[in-house]
Amino acid sequence: MIFKPIKPKKVSTQIAEQIRTSILAGEFNPGEKLPPERELAEMFGVSRPSVREALNFLVSTGLVETYQGGGTVVRSLVESSAGMPLSKLIQIDGDRALDVIEVRQGMESWTAWYAATRALPEEIGRLETIVNCMAKNLEGLKLSEDLDAQFHTVIARASHNVVWFHMMQSIFDAMQEFQRDVWRAAYLTEEDQKLLYSHHLKIYEMIRDRDPEGAREAMMEHLTFAQKRSSAYVSKRGGE
Repeated sequence: MIFKPIKPKKVSTQIAEQIRTSILAGEFNPGEKLPPERELAEMFGVSRPSVREALNFLVSTGLVETYQGGGTVVRSLVESSAGMPLSKLIQIDGDRALDVIEVRQGMESWTAWYAATRALPEEIGRLETIVNCMAKNLEGLKLSEDLDAQFHTVIARASHNVVWFHMMQSIFDAMQEFQRDVWRAAYLTEEDQKLLYSHHLKIYEMIRDRDPEGAREAMMEHLTFAQKRSSAYVSKRGGE
């Protein structure tokens, strides 16, 4: 038997591997900045040139990109189209937003399914915190649009499928303006707010109770309702 000598890994390679693992674990959102070189060097206990070499390697693999004076940003694993951005297309044609909601129905019903099987205790705790904040908002009839986005993002992260997480983040970014308009135009009554809260509470409970099929069905029910309200909003806007 012939053994091959063990070659120690370069410091920069070890740094790159740790950052890559964090990105693929969903610990950084697409578009989120990594800590500055100086902070990374302190965190790893290495020199800045080693950190810089590691970041350059990650840039070459397409996981991050650097900007002069703007730091290092995590790229989405979902390739962007060279044509019209989805967000712009949604602004021009509201029907495309309805197409995206159909995509969300398929994707998010299954991210909820996997979250019910894979979510860590701290992720379930985060969902509970968001739902409790939504309940407090009901008391003052405050909109929970930001909490809604956080809720769905946590579920996507809790699926522990980094491709789904990045796809969902890209969709949320593209839908942000449209979704805000829908929230402020279509969910105006106390009854609307209570119904939305009950949807989120049920999804949370199914994930907490490790009921994947129940979570999938609860998410589909919620997004079907959202689709109907969004469709009514698009129709009204088109008739104005």
